[in-house]
Amino acid sequence: MRLNLALLGLITAAAAQTYTDCNPTKQSCPADTAFGQSDKTFEFSSASDAFKSSGSVTYDSTNGATFTISKQGDGPLIQSGWYIMFGRVEFTLRAAPGTGIVSSAVLQSDDLDELDWEWLGGRSDQAQSNYFGKGDTSTNNRGAFHDNPGNQDIFHTYSIDWTSTQIVWAINGKTVRVLTPQSANEGMYPQTPMMVKVGAWAGGDSNNPQGTIDWAGGTTDYSQGPFKMYLKSLTVTDYSTGTAYKYGDTSGTWQSIIAEGGQVNGNSGSEPTSTESAPAITSTAENAPVPWSGTHKETSSWVTPNVWPWVASGSPTAGSTGYHYDWESSSGHNKPPSGGSAVYLPLYMSGFAFLFGCLFPLWR
Repeated sequence: MRLNLALLGLITAAAAQTYTDCNPTKQSCPADTAFGQSDKTFEFSSASDAFKSSGSVTYDSTNGATFTISKQGDGPLIQSGWYIMFGRVEFTLRAAPGTGIVSSAVLQSDDLDELDWEWLGGRSDQAQSNYFGKGDTSTNNRGAFHDNPGNQDIFHTYSIDWTSTQIVWAINGKTVRVLTPQSANEGMYPQTPMMVKVGAWAGGDSNNPQGTIDWAGGTTDYSQGPFKMYLKSLTVTDYSTGTAYKYGDTSGTWQSIIAEGGQVNGNSGSEPTSTESAPAITSTAENAPVPWSGTHKETSSWVTPNVWPWVASGSPTAGSTGYHYDWESSSGHNKPPSGGSAVYLPLYMSGFAFLFGCLFPLWR
């Protein structure tokens, strides 16, 4: 009984927050370098000077960038040196296998807006989408799970298409989720300039909070490794133009963003056909692992590991290579999701879990 209650109490991540160097909604921050381009594909046969890396990231012509977890504390990561202000990103990748291993592809802003793809190493048939607005994790109904068989065996293409009116998550060109400002939790629609992050980490590390381990699918056994995630290519379109994106005030709204030398939505001709009426996913999947904000810090009384994604990536190294155009989408038109399984945590369960999570350490 105690075990069951513990698992229920730990499913909430309400006391979490995202890491950021400087939050423009709280203080004056430097402008973000703008990507400002369309349909650019990065092939990771070698390191790219457009991305910084940390941890064990290697490159080859067969699999692209390889993110390797061999031991406790490993958290390989690459992150872009530029931001997009609305846009489309396609990740062609293979998720890492292994109990407790999490593969992540993330768009993240300085004021803690975020759009996620995540894959659990123990679930080769499933992908998770998630979103965050201003780092608010007070509710646990943002994550959804989608059928994705073979995600560790072959390369799949996962996209996030992000505009001021909708966000579309798609797998191999098929829309699996649509979010609008109206369907998002109040005030949580992501709408500020975002960088791109891709990496792998051990959610099942024995030093993690038990709730994180449970979400990740169990404790990671490093002797079964090394565990490898592969990123073949990444295609990016910035729907805005200019050299830098600056927050005009502390509101954190897209209307407050200033595109230096360009215009917000200045590349709107690259946007796909609007699907504002497309419904968000509401179906459920039984026995799916509970969503947890994988790129967020845990701020409870539990001790967290000193690795990404909970802390800054330190002083990452940068390689160098060029990039070329290789846009692989077809019509670019998005369609409403026709099916697929997803799960959201009911609000009443989140409240109960949060209350128990507060009392459980005292009870122990």
